[in-house]
Amino acid sequence: MRTSSPAESKRRAGGAVDLLRLFPLRERERTFIERLPCAPHFPKAAMFHPYSDPIKIYVKLHRNSPILVCMDFKRAEKETVDPTYLWIGPNEKQLTGNYRINITETGKLMVKDFLEPLSGLYTCTLSYKTVRAETQEEKMVKQRYDFMIFAYREPDYSYQMAVRFTTKSCIGRYNDLLFRVLKKILDNLISDLSCHVIEPSYKCHVVKVPKNGLIPELFIAFQVNPFAPGWRGACKDSIDCEDITNHNILQARDRIEEFFRSQAYIFYHDFNKTLPAMHFVDHSFQVIRLDSCRPGFGKNEGLHSNCASCCVVCSPGTFSPDVDVTCQTCISVHIYGAKSCP
Repeated sequence: MRTSSPAESKRRAGGAVDLLRLFPLRERERTFIERLPCAPHFPKAAMFHPYSDPIKIYVKLHRNSPILVCMDFKRAEKETVDPTYLWIGPNEKQLTGNYRINITETGKLMVKDFLEPLSGLYTCTLSYKTVRAETQEEKMVKQRYDFMIFAYREPDYSYQMAVRFTTKSCIGRYNDLLFRVLKKILDNLISDLSCHVIEPSYKCHVVKVPKNGLIPELFIAFQVNPFAPGWRGACKDSIDCEDITNHNILQARDRIEEFFRSQAYIFYHDFNKTLPAMHFVDHSFQVIRLDSCRPGFGKNEGLHSNCASCCVVCSPGTFSPDVDVTCQTCISVHIYGAKSCP
């Protein structure tokens, strides 16, 4: 990611001053109804089965799974005679070691570079013997352990923002001019992050303000999106470009917030400046994060409560064709990560 030079920072600050001459801000206000999602974190240590219901495990796309142990905690604390391990994968075939599947001689499984089709039920059968010391009588015991593994990815972030400005009248070309100038400045502010302003709009309303009578105000709304033309160039060699785009959009959000904050600061420290007819309305800046999932992924808090903020791969019987946040029902789908309904 390219770091902004001092000259670029100065130009951005200069843009804020120019806008201030048209409509200075008087107070900083922010409303963030979002935080970064806490994706499930799995320790690097081996995971033992609780020996109850199938355990659900979420593996980030292109990452390695945790090490899965074909044994429960109680059995692991005891001596096990002549153990053998049989792993069955989602395709109901026996798993054998290869470049992606790693199975140790003690029955530990790790799946490398996890992909959507690798999601599903992983079953291990542990077979061992119990031996009676006094008679040397042997008895074969088998125990089965089920692991449901799901691929997931972080949602793609964008931000819906809203601000309000006073105006002299709801009729006139200056309202449109203010709107276009604001969009241009914000686009320039975040262009090096491969982010841009989309779906901008405004409406003029007459607002009854206590002790000030009726005041025309522009209600401006826009979305900040991390997929400006050429955004893939910022991914470089990254497989999971969502990490980069999400980092960029967070920086874009912070820059826009700082942009409004800095103008409010300048206004408060310039006591000779007369408040113009078009200026920022106190307590009107709002920011809401919007999440979207890539095709083949969706959110389902009921089914994936341990990964509620994740975009989890769509299970068989569901699909997701676009950047929605839910997987739709389709009974003819028999794979994980379906992007269409045949």
